[in-house]
Amino acid sequence: MNNTQALSILSAVILAGLALSGDAVSKEETSTARGVNPEIVAGFIHAVIESDRTLYTTHVVDRMQETGTVIASEAWESRKALPLPAQLLLLSGDRVKQKGMGLEYRLASLLPIYQKNGPATDFERNGLAAVEREPSQPYTGYVTRGEKMYFQAIYADRAVSKACVNCHNTHLLSPKRDRKLGDVMGGIIISFPVD
Repeated sequence: MNNTQALSILSAVILAGLALSGDAVSKEETSTARGVNPEIVAGFIHAVIESDRTLYTTHVVDRMQETGTVIASEAWESRKALPLPAQLLLLSGDRVKQKGMGLEYRLASLLPIYQKNGPATDFERNGLAAVEREPSQPYTGYVTRGEKMYFQAIYADRAVSKACVNCHNTHLLSPKRDRKLGDVMGGIIISFPVD
């Protein structure tokens, strides 16, 4: 079994455990507990997203590019290349959103390459500014869409590899071209219904 298969199995086990954890609550606890704190749920989701993306970046993209096997490219479909790490996260977020569960996640930045990846609300704008100032603390709160209440968490998104830095520093539309490894480049925004 290779590392990728092992990581996939581990991710599946963790997600299954999270899904089944609600069954572990006793009947006595059920009367007082209405569920898991949304901040904890968002933390679980963020941990999986961040881990998957970091592993994809370091064990797939970086390694394949170093050996010249294949490149990662913004035009990955037409160039038969790998999606960039940010694109993988956005594609994954789109696929999750299409499932209709109410769970959404995406990347956003105060200085996006594409405007569609900028903040969509004042909450997001404030949250992105907050995680830029204090990257170790997620910015969280409740937002209303239509008649539904959602919990939203914004986590700092850092440049985890040369691929992230190179893309942002060389892209024609990039408003900031002096990124370094470890820089906060924006945020991962996670949103899910709570009512």
